[in-house]
Amino acid sequence: MSLPSDRLVFGSNAHSPPRFADWKLAMKTIFGFWAIYCVTIVARAFLGSDPGTVLANKVLTVSLGIVLTILLYAAIATASRGRSMRRKAVTAGIGSLIASIALAGTLVMSEGSLKTSREEIRIQARDGVVLVQKGDQVRIERGAADPVVFAAPRLTDLGQREQFRVAADTAVVWLFFFAAWSAVYLAAMSQQQALDLQKRAAAAESAAQQAQVRALRYQVNPHFLFNTLNSLSSLVMTGRSAEAEEMILKLSTFFRSSLSADPTADVSLAEEIQLQRLYLDIEQVRFPRRLNVEFDVPDALASARLPALILQPIVENAIKYGLGNTRDKVTLRITAEEPLPGRLRIEITNFGGTALKSPRKPAPPAGTKVGLANVAQRLSARFGRAAGVEHGPLSGGGYKVALTLPTSRNDG
Repeated sequence: MSLPSDRLVFGSNAHSPPRFADWKLAMKTIFGFWAIYCVTIVARAFLGSDPGTVLANKVLTVSLGIVLTILLYAAIATASRGRSMRRKAVTAGIGSLIASIALAGTLVMSEGSLKTSREEIRIQARDGVVLVQKGDQVRIERGAADPVVFAAPRLTDLGQREQFRVAADTAVVWLFFFAAWSAVYLAAMSQQQALDLQKRAAAAESAAQQAQVRALRYQVNPHFLFNTLNSLSSLVMTGRSAEAEEMILKLSTFFRSSLSADPTADVSLAEEIQLQRLYLDIEQVRFPRRLNVEFDVPDALASARLPALILQPIVENAIKYGLGNTRDKVTLRITAEEPLPGRLRIEITNFGGTALKSPRKPAPPAGTKVGLANVAQRLSARFGRAAGVEHGPLSGGGYKVALTLPTSRNDG
């Protein structure tokens, strides 16, 4: 039975990049190297009197060189796919040697088909002799004496040993060229791989952070719903149906507003305060004569950004501790300020009322553990050490929680 075409692959090549995946990078380095070579050839040609012939004679060198460099890249990409950098370097070294021999051998064999340059080179010797080279001819001028003219031997006129030595010298020159390209290409490929790894690591870290923020955010809603339903049940059982109906309407508005938002997105301070007003409206239905709410949020900070529902666990705990330990009226105050440029500070304070006397210290509500711990974890996941949570009892009674985080705005 044949396996499906989309089967999983395990082993050393399971995570290897596709063959020739970096062909664009390779082509940039190849044509970049040969462009530099062409610039030097053109500059040299126009220093003489016959640049056309010089350039025409280099067409074969450049064309064949580019083809051999592309083949060298193909060898590196094929033979060492998914292998270590050392394997790639060995492949590049062997390929450079083969390419240099191939280019040198081709140039030696095609020497007879090259055009003869009309450029004349004159060299003044110390003893007054002038050497003049034009094409294959060398002329020696000695004052008033007749010049001596002879033709320089072509490679085809030399013996096999001499031809091999010339080809070997030429191969050594081109070996350094191909080796230099290989070094540049491997270095660029290594750098690109390192950058890709950094991007993947950053993406994985971002995804993990978003997943953590999402998980912490979703801890709030079930906890809040549980406590609100308990309050709603109490209203129904005590016959306060009108207040129960009002709480249901406000509860639906609160959840419609909070659950429709992206858990990982930030909201403006104005939006966050509006959500807390909805929540506190629900609690004021529950405690109509014992809960007083105050807000002091400057309009200049209304557009400041912060994680959605970051204040809700703190406000919930403030009501639990404040109203649960006294029969008196309690004031819950939410204030915001910018103590330093770029820093946002939000304080949630509950005070007022006389604590109930009890021989035993009351156990904290179960939801308290979710409260401040949830806020601290979300701020840490979102801002790292740039944000913090401070909390503690007030000297005159009550409790304060202060959040400090970077100020960012989205006025658009």
